[in-house]
Amino acid sequence: MREKWQKQMPLMPEIADHCQAQELQAISSIIGSKPIICEYALQDLSGGVIVSNNSGAKGMSAEQVIRAAIVKNLFSFSYEALAFHMVDSQSIRSFCLIGIADKGFKKSVLQQNIKALSSSTWEMIHREILGYAAEQGIEKGRSTRIDCTVVESNIHQPSDSTLLNDCVRVLCRQLGRINDPEQGFSASRFRFRNHQRVAKRRMLEIQYAKRKLQRRRAYKDLLKYTKKTLASARAAINWIHANVKDPLKAIGLICEINHYCRLCEQVISQAERRVLHGEKVPAAEKIVSIFEEHTDIIVKDRRDTFYGHKICLTGGRSNLILDCIVVEGNPADVTLTETMLDRQCEIYGCYSRKTALDGGFASKGNLAKAKERGIKDACFAKKRELKETDMCRSKYVFRRLRNFRAGIESGISWFKRCCGLDRCTWKGWRGFKRYVWSADVSANLLTIARKQLA
Repeated sequence: MREKWQKQMPLMPEIADHCQAQELQAISSIIGSKPIICEYALQDLSGGVIVSNNSGAKGMSAEQVIRAAIVKNLFSFSYEALAFHMVDSQSIRSFCLIGIADKGFKKSVLQQNIKALSSSTWEMIHREILGYAAEQGIEKGRSTRIDCTVVESNIHQPSDSTLLNDCVRVLCRQLGRINDPEQGFSASRFRFRNHQRVAKRRMLEIQYAKRKLQRRRAYKDLLKYTKKTLASARAAINWIHANVKDPLKAIGLICEINHYCRLCEQVISQAERRVLHGEKVPAAEKIVSIFEEHTDIIVKDRRDTFYGHKICLTGGRSNLILDCIVVEGNPADVTLTETMLDRQCEIYGCYSRKTALDGGFASKGNLAKAKERGIKDACFAKKRELKETDMCRSKYVFRRLRNFRAGIESGISWFKRCCGLDRCTWKGWRGFKRYVWSADVSANLLTIARKQLA
């Protein structure tokens, strides 16, 4: 029979009996068993100065920052969504150590604190988690598999026309800040021609041009307006020095204009070389974004082109990511073998007994280096004139290791889909490394938690 009155709600609602809530509880116990993790984070949050927990304004603790970053990665939340779910979801609220009377944190506070953690701090946290996995017998690091993948930067598909339009748009926006009354630089106004509309029209004309001659004419026009905007930006710097009484107030704006002027000159140069002179600009000399200028051009298997950075991963039998490096440029995989093997020894104190690598790492020199380090079986997915018995003790062991290596492909796919590693949304080269390492830590914590709950 239906009751007339609703029963009184409990003061402390129980955590939902759901797999995700159980995983968060398991991850919480892992973090709680390693207090040193919070010490690492505290050094970044306090600027390297040891501070007392009883002093200062009430804000996010180091442990709360780590837990919030993990939740953000596991559920692919934006900072705005993270701020909402940290107070709305009982399981996430409990995981992030937010009390009943606490109102949570704003998205700006979450962003400022999470991004304060450096990549080196995340790497040290990563190694502490591997130590926990070794203590629990989950991963000993005796058998490893190594492969590379690409994490894309958060940029649009680059082309000379879009880059030129970006230069005009950003420089005009910076020039407009000079005349903003809120900036209070000077009573007089800096006059310049805003070419944003005509630059956008020329960009669209280039994209939809059906004839090469029409496209070339539009490129010349777009280059002309980009150069005019660049000249205005250079003149603006001199104008600020002459008209602003306190140049220190405008030092930030001057630095930004100089920064984008330098990038604009590079974009103009590569567009003229490629479009007007028909040169092939090497990838190392190209810039594919003025917002993420650190972005590399990565060509995989001579067919797919990605814009981001190559990362090299070492996996184990437990599907944990044992090591990760973010590589600048696009070096061949064969040059990374020695580095990955030595880093494995640095983590576990000894080299792995068996290692399986992708075909790009294969060479006689790398096989010799692996054998010199005491690795009994070193299997390359592609033989490249290497004999199976030279790499491993027998053909049977070679086939087993080759099949074992294929498992890292599924691990990388899961890593990208579930932890947001397909595209880095944080800005800058340092932000890129922080993003990769934080995703790595979150993925390993989830993997360990699921093995403990199985």
